[in-house]
Amino acid sequence: MSHPEIGQRLASIKHVVLVLSGKGGVGKSSCTVQLALSLANQGRKVGVLDIDLCGPSIPRMLGLEGRQIHQATAGWVPVFADSGKQLACMSIGFLLPNKNTSVVWRGPKKNAMIKQFLADVYWGDLDYLLIDTPPGTSDEHLAVVEYLQEWNPDGAVIVTTPQAVALSDVKKEINFCTKVGLPLLGLIENMSGFVCPHCAECTNVFSTGGGEGLAKHMDIPFLGRAPIDPNLVMLLEQEDKTVVPNVNNPDAEKIVTGSIVETYQHCELSKIFATITATLEAGLGETK
Repeated sequence: MSHPEIGQRLASIKHVVLVLSGKGGVGKSSCTVQLALSLANQGRKVGVLDIDLCGPSIPRMLGLEGRQIHQATAGWVPVFADSGKQLACMSIGFLLPNKNTSVVWRGPKKNAMIKQFLADVYWGDLDYLLIDTPPGTSDEHLAVVEYLQEWNPDGAVIVTTPQAVALSDVKKEINFCTKVGLPLLGLIENMSGFVCPHCAECTNVFSTGGGEGLAKHMDIPFLGRAPIDPNLVMLLEQEDKTVVPNVNNPDAEKIVTGSIVETYQHCELSKIFATITATLEAGLGETK
């Protein structure tokens, strides 16, 4: 079935990338946010579409909880995370009465909501639309792939942690992408070690190298390895995203920035994700 209204929205978007993982709790949403922040910092115009309908976490991570979307003649206007409007977000979290409201929907209603997001949100001109998905291979994944398929999305970034229990589920996600014809753009090994905020030494809490080995085994580009960074955790949890987190010295004088895009650049992980996004863009044929 053709969906021309979706094609009209996608016409002004250069790249559509899904972020997937077969396992919950691997940091997929935090990776989506970091990809978006890194791309926005490089001057790209980025949109993040959160289709994790039962657990929308992107608004909180970007400091947008409590914000509302607006209806314009061109469609729903997304919520922007910075004054320069480099980073926009759309999530069901903006449509719920409060953050504790549960979404108890069966498949057809979820599918209809995803279609409405794709057809009705007025993103304007974007370099990237990153679609954050729930874990698994269920209704939301089938719906978004079906609606996007005729418009040839660029593909999927797979997120995993290094341990075997996560890798086995991620293999199923890779198999899903192969079955539905969704190109695999690369794999990120997340939570690959813990960076001590005091001495900066990295300890391999969940082992390391599992994701890289899986990427090599499945012939998928390996985008990079990201450790756990306490400062990133603090940034994503705190309400004021303009304050630079300092786990090592919380009583130190606060450094304040203009937006979360700038604040993120003070986290060590920003350097790692700058390399990851550069590798991703190289694979997509993008140059600065």
